[in-house]
Amino acid sequence: MKFAIITHVVHLQENDQYLGYAPYVREMNIWLKYADEVIVVAPLSIQKATAIDMAYSHRKIDFRKIPNVNFTSLKSIFRSIFMMPIIFWKIFLAVKTADHIHLRCPGNIGLLGCLVQILFPNKIKTAKYAGNWDPKSKQPWTYRLQKYILSNTFLTRNMQVLVYGNWERQSKNVKPFFTATYLDTEKEIIEKENFDLVIEFVFVGALVPGKNPLYAIKIVEQLIKKGKNAVLNLYGEGIERDNLEQYIQNNRLENSIFLKGNQNHETLKKAYQKSHFIVLPSKSEGWPKAIAEGMFWGCIPLATSVSCVPDMLDFGKRGILLEMNLSRDLAEIEDILDDKGRFFATNKLALEWSQKYTTDIFEAEIKNLAIK
Repeated sequence: MKFAIITHVVHLQENDQYLGYAPYVREMNIWLKYADEVIVVAPLSIQKATAIDMAYSHRKIDFRKIPNVNFTSLKSIFRSIFMMPIIFWKIFLAVKTADHIHLRCPGNIGLLGCLVQILFPNKIKTAKYAGNWDPKSKQPWTYRLQKYILSNTFLTRNMQVLVYGNWERQSKNVKPFFTATYLDTEKEIIEKENFDLVIEFVFVGALVPGKNPLYAIKIVEQLIKKGKNAVLNLYGEGIERDNLEQYIQNNRLENSIFLKGNQNHETLKKAYQKSHFIVLPSKSEGWPKAIAEGMFWGCIPLATSVSCVPDMLDFGKRGILLEMNLSRDLAEIEDILDDKGRFFATNKLALEWSQKYTTDIFEAEIKNLAIK
């Protein structure tokens, strides 16, 4: 089977290997177990690989470089519009020769892939919509257009659309899905150490306004002011790093708040295992992997009520749904800290739920989709 991936993920090349964002590549490597040949249509960067990049595991990859398009400035808009026909044509050629087309959405490249696939109604296709599928959420028009095309069974045929969450009144080709990080053999009951000594919080994600890392810092800052011995470790990089460093310095939080940067899979695993809470006050999500990963190791999630997060947290039974009101959110966190019975009951529910979603189960589901 010749398997074509159409994605906006920026790749790197080292010798004869192609690398990308590790969580994405780790998932794609499962799909690629069932492919004889692989075509990847994606942007390619000349930057060096970092701790959060990994290589595809396949012996026969035909990488087809396309420009990285964005619409963040007037110059980039004109450049992107000029490049669109070139990208469209490269996607068309890849789809034409493939047996299975796999789109990664949402994104500008995903949108072009959505348009191209209409021309091939008889090809086997899958689309992974990694963003927020909630029909009521406010999203860019390009995201709404992708959702419309993908769920329209006249325009989009012979395709399974994998989305996060269960949503009412969806077309028959839309399939609720999940993602996973850990093996079934990795399941382990982590006994959280007594938080009378120190309360460990962890944030894993890009340091960008949309992920609200500053709000995570403010939560821990207020707990410290209330006499709690709280610590927050933030893993990730982004444009907010300088602002966060300045805030930490200005408020004398250097002994309690630590910016750890991008770290590898094993380092994050150890961070989850020692933490009591995983914090993600994000404005938008699909399936927040950091929340699911933290829950796998018994962290109580503190997350905003976006996308399928309420389902993941069972509407507050497996964690705390942040209201983004500091005083109210603090009261809820303090309440669970003051009630050890509630803490360990919530911790257990979080762990039991997340450990149902292992890569073994994930691979079985992928196999059913990939070999059709």
